[in-house]
Amino acid sequence: MSTSPDVRRETRPSSTVAIDLAAVRRDFPILSRQVHGRPLVYLDNAASSQKPRSVIEAERSLYEGYYANVHRGVHSLSMESTDAFEAGRVKAQAFLNAASTREIIFTRGTTEAINLVAATFGRSRVGAGDEVLVSGLEHHSNIVPWQMLCAEKGARLRSVPINDDGEVRLEELERLLTPRTRILGMAHVSNALGTINPVAQIVEMAHARRVPVLLDGAQAAPHVAVDVQSMGCDFYAFSGHKIYGPSGIGVLYGKASLLEEMPPYQGGGDMILSVSFEKTTYNELPYKFEAGTPNIAGVVGLGAALDWVTGIGLDRIAAHEHSLLEYGTRRLLEIPGLRIIGTAREKAAVLSFVIDGVHPHDMGTVLDYEGVAVRTGHHCAQPVMERFGVPATTRASLAVYNTKQEIDVLVAGIEKAREMFV
Repeated sequence: MSTSPDVRRETRPSSTVAIDLAAVRRDFPILSRQVHGRPLVYLDNAASSQKPRSVIEAERSLYEGYYANVHRGVHSLSMESTDAFEAGRVKAQAFLNAASTREIIFTRGTTEAINLVAATFGRSRVGAGDEVLVSGLEHHSNIVPWQMLCAEKGARLRSVPINDDGEVRLEELERLLTPRTRILGMAHVSNALGTINPVAQIVEMAHARRVPVLLDGAQAAPHVAVDVQSMGCDFYAFSGHKIYGPSGIGVLYGKASLLEEMPPYQGGGDMILSVSFEKTTYNELPYKFEAGTPNIAGVVGLGAALDWVTGIGLDRIAAHEHSLLEYGTRRLLEIPGLRIIGTAREKAAVLSFVIDGVHPHDMGTVLDYEGVAVRTGHHCAQPVMERFGVPATTRASLAVYNTKQEIDVLVAGIEKAREMFV
């Protein structure tokens, strides 16, 4: 088997050209439904985004027209499925601007991608007395795998503190990068606050100390252009379901030189070249890390999602979402007793807030009856909540299909909840 040829990144449309928002919304069938008799206002995109027709159709077409297992058959259906599967890898390579398709590993999502790195690269590099460094912004998925590794190896997990705006304190990062640091794990964008970290600068700081860097890109990939070669990171992970693609599929980028050195994550079919009871010879990259039958439909759907996003252009998506963020911030701050948690200078379109006298779960329930879907709780980021002294927040997270009118509906729902409980 062989990987698909490497490709150059496509040119994105100019951010100065406005998005046809009505056309974008027509692409998403679910946006036409009602909840409790009101039009759906979906503002839970940091948890999972909705799916355009092209993604739904891509998976349907696979199952109806040419589905078979990949890489293992000489019959037509298997070869067609394999071609579609590997085309998805080429699209992921282009999306991230990776140097080669050999550097693109398919996983179940960002969580599995981080666990893969911790269990292979981490286990072979981290020993007793060593340190693993993360930030105070991290999702639990970029904390717990490293905790497990440190517990196994007798190492220490350390965290870089954040300031009152929800930004990583770079002077503390510099101090915490020591000869004992074996890897730095950092969110590109915070799921709980929307903070966009200066990742190129962070990678440069870490590499100056010869510390490799893994970036959790789950919240970044749907919103900002990602260029792993420009950033210089060693690993980058993102999930399909947050970028308008299917759930159960994700991507791990890793520098080929590192992936070659790493042991396999799991054993089984497709990650081998030959097996005997005496010895197993592992497959070449990227297949060495893809044991078992993969999520074929997930990869095909992810490829369609990346096509859809690239067709609009991430620069245009970012510009639209930034205008929503500015408008939403202004409208929310007009509400008495409301406090936005996370006020970084560089933010993705996340509005995480608390309001005096209203528990976030009550807020979420009231908003649901207004047709507004938000997330309430600690957002799998309990250390972030602890840093700001709150048990939970209400989080409205925006996407390309959201409108200022929907933000107005959100604000009206917040004011209704405030009238009910305050």
